[in-house]
Amino acid sequence: MSCNPHRALELLRQGTGRPEAVFREGQEEAIRHVVDGRGRLLVVQKTGWGKSFVYFIATKLLRESGSGLTLLISPLLALMRNQIAAAKRMGVSAATINSDNTDDWATVEAAIQRNEVDILLISPERLANERFRTEVLAAVAGRIALLVIDEAHCISDWGHDFRPHYRLIERIVRTLPPNLRLLATTATANNRVMDDLKAVLGPNLSVSRGDLSRPSLMLQTMRLPSQSERLAWLAAQVAALPGHGIIYTLTVRDAVQVADWLKSQGLNVASYTGETGECRAELEQALLDNQVKALVATTALGMGFDKPDLAFVIHYQTPGSVVAYYQQVGRAGRALDAAYGVLLSGEEETEITDYFIESAFPTHEEVRKVLDALEAAPRGLSVPELLGKINVSKGRIEKTIALLALESPAPIAKQGTKWQLTAANLSESFWERAERLTALRRDEQRQMQEYVSLTSGHMEFLIQALDGDPRTVRPHSLPLLPTSIDPALVNAAVAYLRRTSLPIEPRKQWPAGGMPLYNVKGNIQVNLQAQQGKALCIWGDAGWGSLVRNGKYRERQFSDVLVEACAALVREWNPQPAPAWVTCIPSRRHPVLVPNFAQRLAATLSLPFHAVLEKTVDRPEQKTMANSVQQARNIDGSLSVGIVQLPSGPVLLIDDMVDSRWTITVAAWLLRSHGSAEVFPLALALTGHDK
Repeated sequence: MSCNPHRALELLRQGTGRPEAVFREGQEEAIRHVVDGRGRLLVVQKTGWGKSFVYFIATKLLRESGSGLTLLISPLLALMRNQIAAAKRMGVSAATINSDNTDDWATVEAAIQRNEVDILLISPERLANERFRTEVLAAVAGRIALLVIDEAHCISDWGHDFRPHYRLIERIVRTLPPNLRLLATTATANNRVMDDLKAVLGPNLSVSRGDLSRPSLMLQTMRLPSQSERLAWLAAQVAALPGHGIIYTLTVRDAVQVADWLKSQGLNVASYTGETGECRAELEQALLDNQVKALVATTALGMGFDKPDLAFVIHYQTPGSVVAYYQQVGRAGRALDAAYGVLLSGEEETEITDYFIESAFPTHEEVRKVLDALEAAPRGLSVPELLGKINVSKGRIEKTIALLALESPAPIAKQGTKWQLTAANLSESFWERAERLTALRRDEQRQMQEYVSLTSGHMEFLIQALDGDPRTVRPHSLPLLPTSIDPALVNAAVAYLRRTSLPIEPRKQWPAGGMPLYNVKGNIQVNLQAQQGKALCIWGDAGWGSLVRNGKYRERQFSDVLVEACAALVREWNPQPAPAWVTCIPSRRHPVLVPNFAQRLAATLSLPFHAVLEKTVDRPEQKTMANSVQQARNIDGSLSVGIVQLPSGPVLLIDDMVDSRWTITVAAWLLRSHGSAEVFPLALALTGHDK
């Protein structure tokens, strides 16, 4: 069929809601290429160019000519609300099948069978679902007119955002008829990624690649090592900046903390993370409608979010790669003459990006433990059963299983709820890929530190790193933002960081299989549980966290400042009924550290201290136990109450570190079982990775 340019322009204007809209350079040509069936096409265009209009308009034109439906594979279903709304304005019927709308599956599948769906949106993970492949995809395979692979850089394991389930697309593409229309889109593909995509999507892949320069963006970097300095800078500058924007952080905890700090300084902001849940759409709309000054976000607010008049994007820490940074900062200034892209660099960012790099692939030992456990269980093991067999965290087990299962041939396969070994061995290419990508991530990390050090030429640096042409960059007229910081705001930020406390939620159930040595299992009786407790900080974090770490491993004693801070926390917390005495968790490795701190805290609170708990047997440190079941068993039988008659009244139970909460849970259960009143846990720090 032949593309009708007048109809295409009409659909663009309907979709944008702008009667004067015209195609951007390359848009109409891409639509014509797809509709006319000229072969497979890769569109590489910067964010905001309008890639979604290419596939929605092409879909509508194909459907109007009597063709079948479009299948769109995208990792961004939850963030495609804007695009789907535009599609509906064009009269495109879009439906999705994903893990969040299981109640709608039957309705959607019936509509597909009736040929009432123009474009079906699925995540790459859906391709791993056997029921979807056999009952839904197989039924429409012969009627698919166009396959769209959105965020196609995810296919390439050279890309910054490689997603394992995208490897399934490679296998599907190999089986497609050569004349099937295929459109792949991405904003972030350097030459290395493009070569990879050509290898996967076919040697005759045509490429439409645009200019990478963003003339509206004024880019700036500054090193502000401490979190208090960056919080102070944000409080002053975000308030002064015109318009609305996004502040990116590397972790969920930082997003929440930065948002709370800015709110305490009178700024109308909100945090947006993968844990925001059902409020995400509401928060996106609030930013689109300029009802909030900024969203403080993780990469959860990334690909797929489009606010053309975003006036600034600020990074609280340095991301791990140029590609990731270019994509995020490129959300600003799409429809503005001028916008700010500011990168703040802090001392903790390398530790965070190191963690992301080191945890991207399972270790040799983790793979060996999983495979050995499955080999010893011919009928297979579920993930909960694996947790009881091997000392590996749940997240690491799930990652290991996911990556092994996606190998071809795969050394493991799922039967019902259990994983079993197959006849295939794990290929050496698995480890070669892991080593290659880990080395690549290290190079990207170093490249971003080079970027941070620049005093000029920021856009040129990014474009060159992305294999674009830096000669297209034009000088910018926006003034640089101030780098000076108000000392009073820094002091306020320090006070804020030290004012926070965190809840320690009581465990209500014993682990799967119970605690054999204590002879308990199932639910923990309410009257034998700990009360909700408090922790002063996150281990090693800004505020008190570094002081706790210094006290434990350098000074071998917690400072008087921490005693006063915990005393102030208890007074503000005011647990009821009020604690009448203090005790602590014992340790054979550090017999003095926690009792010394607990005694000094008790004295400051004018409460008696009684060391009533005893460590009866040496066990490995809890931090060496990688999952909750292993941590629980490590405590089983290792604590006891050493006196017959406990002091009367509620007790404050002190520990330095809380990780899995099993030590606190067992200690509270023992105290309550021996007649104690309410037990209120108080810890200096949470490790930040309770399993």
